[in-house]
Amino acid sequence: MCAVDNAVAGWPAPDWAQPWNAPFAADGAAVRAVCDAGLPLPQALTACVGATGPRFVPQADLPEGVAYEQFIFNTGAVPTREGLHDFFNGLVWALFPSTKRLLNRLQAAQIAQAGVGQVRGPVRDAITLFDENAVLLQAPDALWDALIAREWTRLFVDLRPLWAQARLVLFGHALTEKLVLPYKSITGHVYRSPVPLDLGDDLAAWDAWLAARLTAAELATKPFTPLPVLGVPGWWPANEDPAFYDDATVFRPHRTAITSTP
Repeated sequence: MCAVDNAVAGWPAPDWAQPWNAPFAADGAAVRAVCDAGLPLPQALTACVGATGPRFVPQADLPEGVAYEQFIFNTGAVPTREGLHDFFNGLVWALFPSTKRLLNRLQAAQIAQAGVGQVRGPVRDAITLFDENAVLLQAPDALWDALIAREWTRLFVDLRPLWAQARLVLFGHALTEKLVLPYKSITGHVYRSPVPLDLGDDLAAWDAWLAARLTAAELATKPFTPLPVLGVPGWWPANEDPAFYDDATVFRPHRTAITSTP
């Protein structure tokens, strides 16, 4: 993807025409062009998206023994490896700078309170899950109800026309990385607070809304519900066939409590 002397030369190229990549396409293509001109990824990200995001620096700038999140909090710089994972992380910083800064502040506060440790704890686990795999959804109530209930046929078949009124944006950079080579079971974690309809498609407004409402206390409750993202209408040709959703290994129902009888 970047110049041959950089590690990214062998990256799979994201397909910017795919609907899930639409919010990242302009910045992503710009970063790739700068990389192709010979810049390492950290410099390319800073050059293309640094005006709204942080500085991106080589991973080698992270001192041994210093937590990644703490380094970002202390310096305002993001250690970046050559690869798709950190490439998409940079693109999310460009789209959602206020939310990314908030998540970093929350991580740093948890580290200050409990140290790095071998176990992250529930808040840091939830922050990491949000950062890596979160999905934001703006949709009519009927879609939300079916999603929370995991009524997949209702959500994707019966209510399919309502998806024309919905907007789905991927926040998690690990999720966007997986979708470079898509497969049916890729699952995101939808943040269970609906993006207000009056925000429309203004992602800067989404960012401000999200950064104003996320708290450590809420994240500790794991406010997510799963969504196999290639089930979204218009996102994958195979899902035009209703039988696509019959695969219970992907579209899993809610677990039901098992009660024993005497």
